[in-house]
Amino acid sequence: MKIKFVVAAAFIMALSISNTNAQVVTDKPTSNQRIKQGIKSGELTRAEATNLRNDEKDLRQDVKEARKDGDVSRKERSEIRHDKKHLNRGIFRKKHNNRERH
Repeated sequence: MKIKFVVAAAFIMALSISNTNAQVVTDKPTSNQRIKQGIKSGELTRAEATNLRNDEKDLRQDVKEARKDGDVSRKERSEIRHDKKHLNRGIFRKKHNNRERH
């Protein structure tokens, strides 16, 4: 009985130690972070950054409106997903269009 208890306690302690050493893996950078990085590196002009920020604001507003009634429908999710892809594609294209910020 004592052996089972000791083994169980050792197992629990090993799990807790491994969890404390685990690092949090962040997801992809947000669109806002990507826009800021593009401005900092000179890949985005001010006008491009402004347009992208407006697109990002529109996306946040769409998400807010979809959540307003408490239920995000399949169609709303699809539209939000499409708008996110469109924004990400726009960020990539504007960062790689060989225009430089002065």
